[in-house]
Amino acid sequence: MYQALYRKWRPKTFSDVIGQSHITETLQKQVAEGRTSHAYLFTGTRGTGKTTCAKILAKAVNCEAPVNGDPCCRCPACLGIENGGFLDVLELDAASNNGVDQVRALRDEAIYSPANVRKRVYIVDEVHMLSTPAFNALLKILEEPPEHLMFILATTELHKVPATILSRCQRFSFKRITPVDIARRLSYVAQQEQIDLTLDGAEILSRLSDGALRDGLSLLDQCAAAGGTIDSAAVLEVLGLAGNLQTAQLMEHVLERDAKGALLLLNTLYAGGKDVGAVLGELSTLTRDLLLRRTAPEGGAALLSGGYDTATLDRLGRDAGGNRLIYLASTLQKATADLYDSANRRTDAELCLLRLCDESLCGDLTALEARVQRLEENAGRSQVIRAAVAESVAKPAPVSPPPKAPTKAPTNVPADLPPWESAGEAPPLPEEPPAGDSAGERVFDIPEEPEEKGGAAPAAPAASQPPATGESGGTDGNWWRALAEGCKGRLPPMYRAFLDMCTGMLEGDQLTVYAPDDITRGRLDNDRVKDILREEAERAAGISIRLLFHVGDPPQASPQENLKNLLKFGSRFDNVEIK
Repeated sequence: MYQALYRKWRPKTFSDVIGQSHITETLQKQVAEGRTSHAYLFTGTRGTGKTTCAKILAKAVNCEAPVNGDPCCRCPACLGIENGGFLDVLELDAASNNGVDQVRALRDEAIYSPANVRKRVYIVDEVHMLSTPAFNALLKILEEPPEHLMFILATTELHKVPATILSRCQRFSFKRITPVDIARRLSYVAQQEQIDLTLDGAEILSRLSDGALRDGLSLLDQCAAAGGTIDSAAVLEVLGLAGNLQTAQLMEHVLERDAKGALLLLNTLYAGGKDVGAVLGELSTLTRDLLLRRTAPEGGAALLSGGYDTATLDRLGRDAGGNRLIYLASTLQKATADLYDSANRRTDAELCLLRLCDESLCGDLTALEARVQRLEENAGRSQVIRAAVAESVAKPAPVSPPPKAPTKAPTNVPADLPPWESAGEAPPLPEEPPAGDSAGERVFDIPEEPEEKGGAAPAAPAASQPPATGESGGTDGNWWRALAEGCKGRLPPMYRAFLDMCTGMLEGDQLTVYAPDDITRGRLDNDRVKDILREEAERAAGISIRLLFHVGDPPQASPQENLKNLLKFGSRFDNVEIK
């Protein structure tokens, strides 16, 4: 007759117990030195070895030839206790024997000496299920039992055991078995049973067992019945967890801020009969796993849910920051709790996905912090690009010798001409600066358009080298930077970072502000910011300004347009250095 793996591979001695060395070593020493107590209380979660250690202890105290505190498992006492032939060692279920009458019968029977072994042992499982009168009936014999009597109580809910019982027992707390120990034990059992179990299969089974070795052996038994190689994909398929792959795909859409893909996948799951509450719950569990792996990459492995393999978690964790994951977890927790009172669960789930994909739809501080962090990352990348462009522009370009001038060059020509006048024929400069021109300032003559009654206009200067690039789109950003700095003093700090991401261009009486994305434009396109920008621009230009926001890069501007824009704002920003 086939025997389940968790029963077949149940430990027979203390040395076979996995992951509870702090308990087994103490019990071994007590048995070896003959200092065992009359009452023990084993507490811990399911499948951690409480009942197993109780049976081993019952054999050890009755063994005829113990080995360093371990039962020999060969003497008649060990064999009789193992196969249940000796009635001196009884295992009781307090869930079905929780009345006071059963405890009184046990108490009356316990005074008799054992028939086959030295000690009569009562193993009471799930002792917290006893009623209050039953606990009271157990108190007296538990406090002063006969010499031949031993009680071993086991429970998963320690807080339900009365303090009067706790004070009469030696308490041992069984901890959850680590996934590493479970995976090692599963690999050993699979090797002995000729089961083809891969390393990744053992890893995912160890995480799914949630610290209980018995659960891990039961899952291995279930997967082995399907036949073939047991890897991570086979485990998910056999255990009905293939939907986790779709949850991982949904998380991928959320991290990429692909709201359309997330909603379409949610609709596919809903059409397939998946409950939207279960979808959000699985998404919350995956978010928790990603957050734990990011916070504690090494020690947090034991805390993972186990429903996802390492490769999937690594792929999803690359693009997820800590603040973003905390925002996702908080939003999912709130949405899951609100589903119980929802009139339309599907709509609420879709709204939750939209908030996860776009933080601007949520007005709390966590979402604002996530958006600011995203802008800071974009700003950092932009600064690197600007530095590379400035370095390439700063390199001197080979300049061909200028052609022979048709007229005599003026005698009073400055040595440091601007870049756009470094080659070719340039308009003559005045020999003396006009009145009001302070030292260190330079005034340039802009070629005027030919008048109706005038002569031909002078030739435009030939630009052999492009102007200094200060902003995206090729425009000289000095005048815009000066204008933006003047506005910053009147704006709150939250708007300054968004303003640094923008570029401005003046065309006639229209100032166009180019934003890199819709989020930046949405934060600046309000009456408060627009009024301040318009006032500063009108004060600098001296004319009425129309303001327009646009998403994208500004168009390229010619050197002459850059110089006109710069001189137009020169009255306000005279100290701006032209590079």
